[in-house]
Amino acid sequence: MGDDVRLAFIGAGQMARALAEGLLKAGVVTCSQISASDPDPEARAQFARVTKGSVYANNMSAVKGADVVVAAVKPRLLPGVLQELASAVGNKLVISLAAGVTTEAILAILGPAARVVRVMPNTAVRVLQGACAFAPAGGTTPEDLALVRRLLGAVGLCVQAEEALFDAITALSGSGPALVYVIIEALIDAGVLVGLSRGLARQLVLQTVKGAVEMLSLTGLHPAELAGQVSSPGGTTIAALKILEERAVRGGVMAAVERAARRAAELRPSATSPG
Repeated sequence: MGDDVRLAFIGAGQMARALAEGLLKAGVVTCSQISASDPDPEARAQFARVTKGSVYANNMSAVKGADVVVAAVKPRLLPGVLQELASAVGNKLVISLAAGVTTEAILAILGPAARVVRVMPNTAVRVLQGACAFAPAGGTTPEDLALVRRLLGAVGLCVQAEEALFDAITALSGSGPALVYVIIEALIDAGVLVGLSRGLARQLVLQTVKGAVEMLSLTGLHPAELAGQVSSPGGTTIAALKILEERAVRGGVMAAVERAARRAAELRPSATSPG
């Protein structure tokens, strides 16, 4: 496929809008290459406002003329949507963003030779800082994989992974941003608690988090090593870290990710049948 590849998003919700917006910002597609369908008029209106792409109430209208079909509907709805679109999809590349729905389940509907790539993105693709994993199946070609890498690589980290790992990836990078937002919110509230204005606390926290991530990225050091570098004997940082250990914050985060992974697995049975 060339640079004029046309994408049809089936579902125009948060994830579809985030990915489409990121692709446009990255310059790998133009608004004329994007269309979307959704039964919700508000979702269609928001997608059109963000992307300037074409929107439809009918799935078939969006798929017509597209090279790639991006399935961005809720997992329980995906089988029914694929059955509806099976004849129109034909030999188009299908990229599924549906958590918990395996490529095996998709191929059972579209046929074993269908070109299918399962993707787990996160909403940071909107700002070109996404963390995306993908797994190919069926009749997917090397050219298809090159296209997926080009599209997803333009909006952040893009890695190929075994599909068996997708429940864990869903929990870590798919749900992970929400955990980070909770921690950031707590830090901002803590700043207010100790006397800072909310605006100043937010400004300092966001830069602190950004700086910490950059330090990890650029130094390659273990997080514990960097924490140790700012933990003076009897100082403020070690006193703060003691409280986190007493409140089992580390264990709480690990338990949250573990539960999210189990929930991703629980979605699977209901995702294999329409309804």
